[in-house]
Amino acid sequence: MKTNKGIFQRTELLFGKEKMGEVALKNVIILGIGGVGSWCAESLVRSGIRHITLVDSDRICITNINRQVHATMETVGEVKTEALKRRLLEINPSAEITSVQKIYNIASHDQFDLDSYDYIIDAIDSLGSKVHLIRKATRTNGVLFSSMGASLKMDPTQVKVAEFWKVIGCPFGSKIRKYMRKGELPAKPFMCVYSEELLENRGSGSSCGTDKCLCPKIKSGVGDPELDNHEWCSQKAVINGTVAHITAIYGFTLAGLVMQHIYNQV
Repeated sequence: MKTNKGIFQRTELLFGKEKMGEVALKNVIILGIGGVGSWCAESLVRSGIRHITLVDSDRICITNINRQVHATMETVGEVKTEALKRRLLEINPSAEITSVQKIYNIASHDQFDLDSYDYIIDAIDSLGSKVHLIRKATRTNGVLFSSMGASLKMDPTQVKVAEFWKVIGCPFGSKIRKYMRKGELPAKPFMCVYSEELLENRGSGSSCGTDKCLCPKIKSGVGDPELDNHEWCSQKAVINGTVAHITAIYGFTLAGLVMQHIYNQV
């Protein structure tokens, strides 16, 4: 029988035994487990976080393979949260991973008990849902960390961290602030991962090279039947190029902010 004893030995050397005990008790929710959120989850579970809730409504599309840790030719068509849960439990079988195949938005927000989490990771792409999450999350006792736009970027050295109102040079961040000023402002400061780099798409065509995603949407019969035909490819007004090393750096940085916050807690 395999044991997970020793898998956090190197982390414990840095954190100390007592602090690693605190790490194991923290409760984290990640909303959006695409190119950014999936790598964040991977880093957190490898760092000793045991309680992670994964929220995403979608299934894995073939176009996810270039940047999402749980996306392979074998997992195309699977529910994203289930595929990532399986991977995280392969890393640490003792972890408690909750898979939630749901859309977070204004209509569904009351289904998520945000007050029960120590850390809330915002890796949502949808502008309206992101703004709503920020407003709600900053009114909890949890610590919010948010990802700004990760597409149209190539240079890893330009990825930065700043408080929300100090994020500059990020068009997505600018849109969020503009939207935010039309209503309720965040209740407290929160840190964001972003980059000022902005390239242009050199290619053309929609997500799967067609007008509508043709990836198989059903695999293994697992998931919410009401979301069996749900996919984002044909619903996005604009689809921009993205690469794995940038989305991974965003995700790892978000995970790093969580671990740093725990490390610095007295």
